[in-house]
Amino acid sequence: MTYARVFKTGNSQAVRLPKEFRLNVKQVEIFRRGKELVLREYPEDGGAVFDALASLPEDFMAEGWEDAPPQAR
Repeated sequence: MTYARVFKTGNSQAVRLPKEFRLNVKQVEIFRRGKELVLREYPEDGGAVFDALASLPEDFMAEGWEDAPPQAR
């Protein structure tokens, strides 16, 4: 298990990443998943998104998309 230091810089909070976790991008996507805080590299250009879509299998969503029925509120 690797740990990182959390510190304040101005009015922001920052995390000092260990060398083996350095990122080669200028931005990251950040979100919570349960009790986890996830950092994910944000692609520099839209090409990465198209590459990901191109790698989907031929039968992806072959049966179509079906929305869930509306909820009574």
